[in-house]
Amino acid sequence: MSRNSFILLLAIVALVALLFFVFSPGKEKVQNISVSEFLSRAKAGEITEITKKGDTLKLTTTGGQELECIIGENTSLPELLDLLDREGVKVGEGGVIVQEEKASRLSRDWLLVMVNFIPLLLFGALLFFLLQRAPGPNQALSFGRSRARMFTGNRPTVTFKDVAGVEEAKQELQEVVEFLKNPGKFTSLGARIPRGVLLVGPPGTGKTLLSKAVAGEAGVPFFSISGSEFVEMFVGVGAARVRDLFDQAKRNAPSIIFVDEIDAVGRHRGAGIGGGHDEREQTLNQILAEMDGFDTSTNVIIISATNRPDILDPALLRPGRFDRRVVLDPPDLNGREAILEVHTKGKPLGENVDLKVLAKQTPGFSGADLANLVNEAAILAARRGKRVIEMAEFEEAIERVIAGPERKTRIISQEEKRITAYHEAGHALVMHHLPQCDPVHKVSIIARGVALGYTLPLPGEDRHLHSRSKFKDELASLLGGRAAEEMVFNDVTTGAASDLEQATKLARRMVTEYGMSEKLGPRTFGKREELIFLGKEIAEQRDYSEKIALQIDEEVHRLIEEAYQTAQDILKKYRPNLDRLAEELVNRETIEGGELKAILEAPLPKKVSRRKPRGGGRIRTAE
Repeated sequence: MSRNSFILLLAIVALVALLFFVFSPGKEKVQNISVSEFLSRAKAGEITEITKKGDTLKLTTTGGQELECIIGENTSLPELLDLLDREGVKVGEGGVIVQEEKASRLSRDWLLVMVNFIPLLLFGALLFFLLQRAPGPNQALSFGRSRARMFTGNRPTVTFKDVAGVEEAKQELQEVVEFLKNPGKFTSLGARIPRGVLLVGPPGTGKTLLSKAVAGEAGVPFFSISGSEFVEMFVGVGAARVRDLFDQAKRNAPSIIFVDEIDAVGRHRGAGIGGGHDEREQTLNQILAEMDGFDTSTNVIIISATNRPDILDPALLRPGRFDRRVVLDPPDLNGREAILEVHTKGKPLGENVDLKVLAKQTPGFSGADLANLVNEAAILAARRGKRVIEMAEFEEAIERVIAGPERKTRIISQEEKRITAYHEAGHALVMHHLPQCDPVHKVSIIARGVALGYTLPLPGEDRHLHSRSKFKDELASLLGGRAAEEMVFNDVTTGAASDLEQATKLARRMVTEYGMSEKLGPRTFGKREELIFLGKEIAEQRDYSEKIALQIDEEVHRLIEEAYQTAQDILKKYRPNLDRLAEELVNRETIEGGELKAILEAPLPKKVSRRKPRGGGRIRTAE
C-alpha cells in the first residue's frame, strides 16, 4: 500500500468514527424503580409492556413512560412469568406483554473494540505522518540532520559574468575556485587551501550573489544554509546539524559550504545577560571545532556572509578558520555603470538612455538598489504603454527610490506652493554658487513621500575623503531653503525641519569626530558604546568635562551660524535669479538640465546708482 493510500484510509476510518460518535443515539436518562414498586404498578395495571434484557427489565407504562428495574441476574423469563402469576398480574392478551431481548454479544464486543482502538489508531496515524515528513532514512532521529541545500554545479545559474562592480572580491573568490579545480598548482609551491572566506559588506552589495557565482564556477558540490537554520527549540540540535553538514561536505569533498548571515550563530560568546552558556554558543563551538580541529586534511571551503563583522567571535575570525576577509563596499561610479549594464542586458532600451549619466545620479546605491532601479523603470515603461525603456523612466525610478512615488493628488494652497518653490530654489541657488557642492541636476516642487519638494544634485565623481571646506559648503546648502523663506516672507516654516536636523548632525560630527574645530583642535570627544546583540548605540561615554561640552555646543552653533550667513549672502547677491527660479517652479513645478542651469547662471541686472554733480542736478551712471 502506498503512503498516500494509507493516509487516505486512516482519514476515512477517523471520519467514520467521528460520524459514529456524533450521530449515534445517545442513551437517555431512564428512571429506575425497585422490584416491589414494579410489582405494585403491574398489579394496578399501569405496566403495559415488559422487556427483559439480562438482569434489567425495561418497563413501559400506560402513559408511554419508560422505566427500568433491576432484577436478579439469574432470573430467567419463566421465573419472571411465575412471579407475575403469583402476584396476580395478567400476562398476554388483555394484560402485560412480556418478552425477552437477546443482545448480540458479537456486535457489543465489536463496538467496545472500536471505541478503545480508534484513539490508538489515530495516534499511530499521527506518529506515522510526523515520521514520514522528516527526510532521510532515520526519520525518528532526524532533528539533528542538516537542512542545507546541495547544488552539484552541473547547471550553473549564476557565474562571475553576472556579477559586476566588485572586481577585487571576484578575484579573491576566483582563486578559491581555482584551488578547488587545480589544487596541484598551489600545493606544489607549499600553499594550502584557504579554510574559510568571510564576505563583509552592507546589505545589497552582492554577498549572496557572489556565493552563487562561486557555486556556478567551481563545479563542485555546494551546500547552502542560513545561520538561523542551525538553531531550534531543542538543546543540542544546532551542534548536531553542524556535525551532519560537515560530514556531508567531507563525503562529497572537494566541496563548498556557504553559511549566509553567520552572525545568527557566530556572535561573541559570553555576551548574553549574565554571560550564560546558551544554545548558540554550543553551535558556535561545534563550528569552531569543525573548521580547525584535529582533522585538517579535508578539502572543504567555508564561505560566510555578514553585514555585522564587529559582533562575531574573535575565535571565528582568526587565520585557520576564516583566512580571508573580503570587503564589499557600495560600488563606485564605474562599478555602478557596470552593474547597470548587467541588469539592463536583454531589456529594450531607448536611444536616449545613457548609463553613465544614470551612474552619476546614483551615488551610494548598492547593487540591489540598482537592480530595483532597473525593474522600477521597466514597470513604469509598461505602465505608460511603451515598448522600450527610455531615460525618463530611469530618472523617474531614481526619484521614486530616493524620495518615494509622486503624490500629485496632494492638495496644497497657492501660498504653500510658493513657499515650497522659494525653499527649493534657495537650496539650488546656494548649491550652485558654492564650489565644493555637487552640480544641481533637477529641482521640483511635486510632493514625493513626506517631502513637499526636492533638489537633486549630479555628482561628477565619487568622494572618499571630505574636507572641512566641503562640509561647510554642504552646511550652507542645507540651510539655503530656510534662509530663502526668511528673506522673502520674513518668516520661517516647518519645511526646514529635516534640513536643520541634518545640518546639526553634520556640524556636531565635524567637531566631535573629525577634529575640524579650530577652537578645540584635532581630537575626538566621546566614546560610543553599542548593544552587541542589537547593533544600536545605547550610550556615549563622555571623556570630557562640562566646560568642554559647553565649548562643543558653542562650536556647533558657530558653524551653523556661519553657514547660514553664507547662504543669506548668496541669496541676497543673486536675489533676481532666486525670484525667477521660484516663479518658474510655481508655473512648471519641475525644472532640470540646461534650463535650470540657464536660470541659475543668468546675468544679474546692472545696478543704477545716483550721485550729485558739482553743478547741482542729478545724473545716472551704470556700475
